Amino acid sequence: MRYAFYPGCSLESSSVAYDLSTRAVAQALGVRLFEIDDWNCCGATEYASMSKLAGCAVIARNLARVDPTIDTVVAPCSACFLNLKKTDRLMVEDPVLSEQINQALAAGDLHYEPGRVNVRSLLDVLVEDVGEQAIRERATRGLNGLRIAPYYGCQIVRPLDGFDDPEHPAKLDRLLGWLGAEVVDYPVKSHCCGGHMAQISEEQAFELIRRLLQSAKEYDADVIATLCPMCQLNLDAYQGRVNNFFNAKFDLPVLFFSQFVGLALGLDADRLGLGKEIVSARPVIERRLAAAQAEV
Repeated sequence: MRYAFYPGCSLESSSVAYDLSTRAVAQALGVRLFEIDDWNCCGATEYASMSKLAGCAVIARNLARVDPTIDTVVAPCSACFLNLKKTDRLMVEDPVLSEQINQALAAGDLHYEPGRVNVRSLLDVLVEDVGEQAIRERATRGLNGLRIAPYYGCQIVRPLDGFDDPEHPAKLDRLLGWLGAEVVDYPVKSHCCGGHMAQISEEQAFELIRRLLQSAKEYDADVIATLCPMCQLNLDAYQGRVNNFFNAKFDLPVLFFSQFVGLALGLDADRLGLGKEIVSARPVIERRLAAAQAEV
């Protein structure tokens, strides 16, 4: 299993735990990731909104730099995944735009043939390529007793290729179940976290975050598992301010799903970046897993 790997900017900064756990889990499961040489930022959402051509060209540069012997790139970040996927699709469907993008890429002696690279998420690779049997066999520690609320966010389930059901996604639920966790099926798991809304209207942003935390709490979740750096940042970093704003008492750890996979595989917590979150996850995880073990 050979894949090009596009980490994106967040995994080198605020979401370094995602990067650490992704690489550790991939190695443990025999997934070979080859980081794209000299990759650049995907531009998030802002760049493309200012200039479609410039935004797409910046994104396509990463596709053009994928090793020609590899036809699939893995992008863990939801925004990066969506941007890479969307740009490739736009180039396939719009020959004029594709030609303009390649004219821009030519300034750097690059060219991208639309459709050459298949853009996939890390979750999809683990579920579809590694598969249930291999994951169950290697999940030596298991997450029995831990109630995890899977949070997809609004981007990764709404790309262009039927990755999962956009309103009732299930791939993360299935994966967490294979790891032995008690999966919390709560109703807002594909709702928006607000993205950059906190920079525009704190009141609106905090309400979106509150709804997600409140729903997970009402369904008795111990922790939240996400696959989006922005979602993790909003639910974790702003949780204290949401508490102050609404006079609430949320204390829900928010980790990347790859960290839970690594824990179930028996990997060292520090190697997975556990402890880099703001709302500490260690106490509840250790308590729940110890209680489940005692019941065996």
